[in-house]
Amino acid sequence: MKPIAQIKEPITHEMELFEKKFHLFMSSRVALLNRITHYVVNRKGKQMRPMFVFLVAKMVSKGEVNDRTYRGASVIELIHTATLVHDDVVDDSNRRRGFFSINALWKNKIAVLVGDFLLSKGLLLSIDNNDFDLLKIISVAVREMSEGELLQIEKARKLDITEEVYYEIIRQKTATLIAACCSLGAASVKPDSEHVERMREFGEMIGMAFQIKDDLFDYGNQKIGKPTGIDIKEQKMTLPLIYTLNNCSEKERRWLINSVKNHNKDTKRVKEVIQFVKNNGGLEYAVTQMKMYQQKAFDILEIYPDSPYKASLEIMMNYVIDRKK
Repeated sequence: MKPIAQIKEPITHEMELFEKKFHLFMSSRVALLNRITHYVVNRKGKQMRPMFVFLVAKMVSKGEVNDRTYRGASVIELIHTATLVHDDVVDDSNRRRGFFSINALWKNKIAVLVGDFLLSKGLLLSIDNNDFDLLKIISVAVREMSEGELLQIEKARKLDITEEVYYEIIRQKTATLIAACCSLGAASVKPDSEHVERMREFGEMIGMAFQIKDDLFDYGNQKIGKPTGIDIKEQKMTLPLIYTLNNCSEKERRWLINSVKNHNKDTKRVKEVIQFVKNNGGLEYAVTQMKMYQQKAFDILEIYPDSPYKASLEIMMNYVIDRKK
């Protein structure tokens, strides 16, 4: 059985019901919106975020979920989808998960408005049901994701990013949403309990490992949906590169910075940078840090008794760093 199928097995019923509810939550009186959201829903990804919500909820409550859990999972998926739609506009990207992006099919103006619609749907779903604790969790995540993206843009202009700042960027950009999923799952069934913060931290650790793994793909040769070297071409300072910059001679450092700043569109030069990072231990260091975050997540789960939901979360943690794309 494939890892995703294994992970989903104890929550198969919940995920099927979630999909039906999610379709209803996305509906609108505007025909164009319904056509676009139908296109979005039918090209869904692995749905890891709702899976986190249901698995955590069932783990901390001995198998129970409720309407709040479904709303929490739907809010996360609505917000996540909104950010992807907006990201494609910002990045001027024409593809998403192998299909045309919304901005490619319906142009930027409509894509931005659809993203806004999905965002407002998510917020209203919480407000209309008085899920104010869930709304606070997701609102903090949206704020942090925006701050993380802007911090990355700011640092890319100067290329003065430290390892500490890098961790803050990926915490905000990626880890905060997975942390919100886990926190929401716990809060939906055990509001105001110690599980809410503990699961937030658990999700954050997984999110950190997930993003470092993503950054490592830039140095590999697998077909992963983005060509290797794209982070360098976009002047994104990722962990392998930061480590190498901090552990090479001044002359090599100047060459690296000059390459990323002024020659990032030169395919030959980008390949040389990738090789230099590989030869100077950048990848090994990033893998060590990724596994450290993964271990921290495992340590948090230790206090919970064995269950099918805990087992699925453990498979998920291994999948995050073993995945090929």
